[in-house]
Amino acid sequence: MLSARNQFAGTIQAVKLGQVMAEVIIKIAPKIEVVSLISRTSAENLKLKKGDKVTAIIKSTEVMVAKD
Repeated sequence: MLSARNQFAGTIQAVKLGQVMAEVIIKIAPKIEVVSLISRTSAENLKLKKGDKVTAIIKSTEVMVAKD
């Protein structure tokens, strides 16, 4: 059990591996995706691939986006 309350079940749409980081795109619902940046090592250890059922766990004190 995790203490994070913001947990969303979804399906991996894509895993884009970089040299150090991996971008994981998770479809939560129609037209709703969560994008996570994790280490490449973590993505490889979890053997993440398109179609995998996963849970996006969001635990953050703040998320900021601004545009003028």
